[in-house]
Amino acid sequence: MAEDLCSFTKDTFNLKSPKKSPLLLRMLVLVFVMVCGVYICSVCVKQISARTKSEFLNVQVIERPCPVPNIEPWEIPYVHYPKPKTYSRAECACNPVRYFAILSMQRSGSGWFETLLNNHTNISSNGEVFSVKVRRSNASTIVETLDKIYNLDWFSSASKNECTAAVGLKWMLNQGLLQQHEDIAEYFRTRGVSAIFLFRRNQLRRMISVLANSYDRNAKLLNGTHKSHVHSPHEAEILARYKPVINATLLIRDMKQVEDTQTKALEYFKSTRHIIVYYEDILKNHTKLADIQEFLKVPQRDLRSRQVKIHRGPLANYVENWDDVQKALKGTQYESFLHGEYRK
Repeated sequence: MAEDLCSFTKDTFNLKSPKKSPLLLRMLVLVFVMVCGVYICSVCVKQISARTKSEFLNVQVIERPCPVPNIEPWEIPYVHYPKPKTYSRAECACNPVRYFAILSMQRSGSGWFETLLNNHTNISSNGEVFSVKVRRSNASTIVETLDKIYNLDWFSSASKNECTAAVGLKWMLNQGLLQQHEDIAEYFRTRGVSAIFLFRRNQLRRMISVLANSYDRNAKLLNGTHKSHVHSPHEAEILARYKPVINATLLIRDMKQVEDTQTKALEYFKSTRHIIVYYEDILKNHTKLADIQEFLKVPQRDLRSRQVKIHRGPLANYVENWDDVQKALKGTQYESFLHGEYRK
């Protein structure tokens, strides 16, 4: 009886678990492998996509170099291809640009001369930029301003922007030019800037214009408005009615000072590529404008200005103390200024 009981217990607890189906195991393994494979592939695709996008964004457009212009070797330093920061030159990017500066003195015809240049479709002369004192306060501000002008980032009514072939400004000799002449001459040399010296032969006419313009700053004869330049004969006639009194005692000294200033400027910038022109010569001979255009290497054009000359007749009509002026200049090297008469 005991043996039967033991045998029953052993048989009862010695049961074997049923065997699992091999097909089910294989299916589970296959599903697991597939899930892992899909996950790994998705991770790889994401990484490849991110890398491709990054590489795409980092692609830089390789600019084709501009063809070498057909010029003389000495001209190469004066040919530039500026890249403005504020806009694209587009199809004009490979159009060469020349840099220039009109160096002159007040009431020497520089305003009229500049309107002639700006009448050219490819010339941009940006006016008397350094009449604002802060721009000429030191060499650094001067260079910063010049860089902006010559990089075609200076905007004015004269700006031709992308298709400009010559860009520059009007710079008076008393606007920091002579005080900072060493730094400016070096800038002109390294940046390939050409200078146009514009002077006036008849210093007496210039002096009358200076005094009359100074008077009108306060008098404002044209309906309460000061105008340095006019565009109608009527306006010119109104301004010409004022007759300044010239200090005959200091007249010779003042004229010599003007000559010395001009001589000094020519000496300071003698190493700069330059041309010297006179207001009177341009008035009498308009072929002088062709010389300027050739100097700037721009296409020849017929240049015109709307400005009207203010003092058109004999100087005796425009000076209050003409007899004193005649006595002061008679028998001197400046006597010819008394008889200088021309029209515009």
